[in-house]
Amino acid sequence: MSVEPLKIVILVGSTRKGRFGPVVANWFAAQVRQRDDMELDLIDLVEANLPYELPDFNANEEPVAVRALTPRLAAADGFVFVTPEYNHSYPASLKNVVDWYRKEWQAKPVGFVSYGGLAGGLRSVEHLRPVLSEVHAVPIRDTVSFHGAGERFDGSGAPTDPRGCNAAAKTLLDQLAWWSGVLRTARADHPYGT
Repeated sequence: MSVEPLKIVILVGSTRKGRFGPVVANWFAAQVRQRDDMELDLIDLVEANLPYELPDFNANEEPVAVRALTPRLAAADGFVFVTPEYNHSYPASLKNVVDWYRKEWQAKPVGFVSYGGLAGGLRSVEHLRPVLSEVHAVPIRDTVSFHGAGERFDGSGAPTDPRGCNAAAKTLLDQLAWWSGVLRTARADHPYGT
C-alpha cells in the first residue's frame, strides 16, 4: 500500500531587504526534496504580502492575500519556520502569518530552522513555541540552527561544512515526518476542534 507523501510547508520568515533567509530556506528545501515521504511547498512571506492590519472580529471578508494563502496552509501536514533572530525574538512577519490563521495550524507539527549571530536564532524559536502552542500547533523539540550564519554558507548558498547541518536537518525531518503522519491520521479519524 502506498502512502501519500506528507505535505510540508516551509515559511521564509524574514521580509527585510538584504535578508539571508532565502539562502537558509533554499538549503533546507533541498534537504526536503531528497525525501520520498515529503512533498514541499515553499512560501516566502515577502511574496505572500499579507497585510499587517488585522480586521476586527466581526469582519465578513478576508483580504485577497490572506485568502490566497489559506489553501496552501490548510493543505499542509506540517510546517517548518525559517527564522532569523531580531532583538532576541522572531520577525513580525511570522507573528503576522500566525495571527491571520487559526484552524490551518491546529494539530499540525512545526519545525524550526533558525539563523543569526552568536545565538543562531534560537531565542526566536523559544519565543515562537508558546505562540504556536496557543493556536494548537505542535512545536517540535529539535531544531536546526546556524550560528554566525553568513559565514556558514558559500557564495552558491551551500553550507561550508555540511555534515553537521545535514545531520541536524535529517533529525528534524524524521521527527517532522513522524508527527505529521501521526497527526494527519488522527485528524482524518477524528477532526480536531477547539
